[in-house]
Amino acid sequence: MLQKIKIQPGFNKQVTATGGEGQWVDGDYVRFRYGTPEKIGGWAQLGDNTLTGRNTALHHFVNSDGIKYAALGTNRFLYVYSGGAFYDITPIKSTTTLTNAFTTTQNDATVTITFASDHNITKYDIIRLDNFSSATNSNFDSDDFDDTNFMVTTVPTSTTITIEMGSAESGSGASTSGGVRVRHFYKIGPAVEEATAGWGLGLWGGNVAGEAFSTLDGALTSGSSSIVLDDSSAFPASGSVLINNERVAYTSNTTGTNTLSGLTRGSDNTTAASHSDGATIYDASDYTKWGASQTGDLVTAPGLWHLDNYGNKLIATIADGSTFEWDSNATDATATRATIISGAPTASQFTLVSTPDRHLICFGTETTIGTTSTQDDMFIRWSSQESLTTWTPTSTNTAGTQRLADGTRIVGAIRGRDAIYVWTDTSLFIMRFVGPPFTFSFQQVGTNCGLIGQNAAVEVDGSAYWMSENGFFRYTGKLESLPCLVEDYVYDDINTVPKQHICAGLNNLFGEVTWFYPGSGAASNNRSVTYNYMDSTADRPVWTTGSLARSSWADSHIFGKPHGTEYDSSATSDTTVGNTDGVTIYYEHETGVNQVKAGTASAIAANIQTGDFDLDHKGLDGDGEFIMKVRRVLPDFLSQTGNAIVTLNLKNYPSDSQASSSLGPFTVSTSTTKVDTRARGRAVALKISNDSIGQHWKVGTFRLDIQPDGRR
Repeated sequence: MLQKIKIQPGFNKQVTATGGEGQWVDGDYVRFRYGTPEKIGGWAQLGDNTLTGRNTALHHFVNSDGIKYAALGTNRFLYVYSGGAFYDITPIKSTTTLTNAFTTTQNDATVTITFASDHNITKYDIIRLDNFSSATNSNFDSDDFDDTNFMVTTVPTSTTITIEMGSAESGSGASTSGGVRVRHFYKIGPAVEEATAGWGLGLWGGNVAGEAFSTLDGALTSGSSSIVLDDSSAFPASGSVLINNERVAYTSNTTGTNTLSGLTRGSDNTTAASHSDGATIYDASDYTKWGASQTGDLVTAPGLWHLDNYGNKLIATIADGSTFEWDSNATDATATRATIISGAPTASQFTLVSTPDRHLICFGTETTIGTTSTQDDMFIRWSSQESLTTWTPTSTNTAGTQRLADGTRIVGAIRGRDAIYVWTDTSLFIMRFVGPPFTFSFQQVGTNCGLIGQNAAVEVDGSAYWMSENGFFRYTGKLESLPCLVEDYVYDDINTVPKQHICAGLNNLFGEVTWFYPGSGAASNNRSVTYNYMDSTADRPVWTTGSLARSSWADSHIFGKPHGTEYDSSATSDTTVGNTDGVTIYYEHETGVNQVKAGTASAIAANIQTGDFDLDHKGLDGDGEFIMKVRRVLPDFLSQTGNAIVTLNLKNYPSDSQASSSLGPFTVSTSTTKVDTRARGRAVALKISNDSIGQHWKVGTFRLDIQPDGRR
């Protein structure tokens, strides 16, 4: 008999494959539209260049001249994209003109730059060189330095830095040089979270109760090159040990002879000494000497921007840093750089422009402007209306301040239809413009619903959607916990250490909110979870999961198509010499059916799979008593380009591994009317996929030719 396969929209990953009968349980690169699944649209790289570092901020706007801009902030640079090209508008912190500053060594790629005074540059900072004149006895010239960005390799002293060239010095080595201008960019931050060193993070000056210990098998002199223990089996293969007040590093532990070798005596500023037979020896791999800092579980935040526009001006704030402006209407705007906003706070977590009242709002900012030590993670400050430079409240302006009460820090904020949504790590507040004398009102509307990361919320059609530490939420005038049929899958997988990288993206073309997040063990976003607010009902929320990896996202309201960025930590930049932070690729989405990078198209390997369905003598709604024989599959696609692959996965018991039909997988073209399968099993799952470029499909209603085939 022919049986239609009727399947509910959305994924259900809260059940087993057996419990998912009549449902889709897995897939990748698919969406639901009007209740049926289809492969998502393709994407193509914009611009010829990659961008240095990890992009985490993307903002689209159009100025009064009708010019469209995309602003992108990486952990190293601030860019604008317009007319198919990228422009570097990163603010300059300092400019220094030097003479006789370059030193090189033959057959070495290292260039040492010497300053006349303290340079205040740190390792991995970005500098830009120009106006280079000459260097004696060197093959390097102005073509190697002028208008070129370099990542600082080392900082040997307060007056010297080093950079690494793309090739080694072929001359005898420069000892004198002419002039050069060094421009030092503002530091934004690391590409990924970094462990912090400091007081109170770990051990100091002693041992940990319960660490490995043994006793010396034989006395040691201060010059002994090996250590024999009574038992070394509990010690690591390499590490360090503590004997009395001496720390000894070792590179080899031969457990068969209980011997530690490859010694560095008196390590970590201790003193090599003699030790008697039977002296206690401890594993000191976690030991820290007096006065030394130690890393722990505390991590520093990655380098983040927050971007918005104040009319024609781009507003860009470095997380926990200063706020800058860039005038898109200025003469030759793309050749100018962002500049610091005079009078604005110098340390804020992020900023937002309120509309239509036009206040610049700083969140997690200074209680005393210009004094970074007064930065308060719960403090809000806003400028006077129609001003970027007036911040001190008076009776004649609308500047003001407010400190929120619930939470430990303000995490993020977004504009809504008639209010600003402000999240702390625990709660949601509504901020509304009410005019003088208070300017803004604040109302707490939710608890235990804090935002997981700065960019993890969006607003659409008067509703806010966000991801919290413990679930997905929506605010429509009342707080709602979004029912989610993939929640356990997401939260069991997510890596919350780099949670500031989690970002939400709106695709209004298809009624989707997508959260991009790092999976278990990942330092970058490599997973996605999508809620379809257009197709969802109270009885059936429509969710999908996938592996689309994006570090930022912007909807289609300016450029007509949504844009997103991908971070590649392993790649090097073609614009910054010595880059170690990877690169960002900028894409336009919902274009074509392939992924196009650097002009080369490759396939989007989409797939979707049903839960298991079984059979009784009456049809599909059985309990698996009968083995079923699937003789034919009658494919049905609402639309199809190229081929699709149909697989029948079979098993006899819920705990069995799935095995595909011996005749499959089956390639289905637009002219395929039926597929002969000869598949046999107690339970069958249907999988639809593709693996080649130029393929696209939208699933209709498949039918299977099924008959009972005995009970065993």
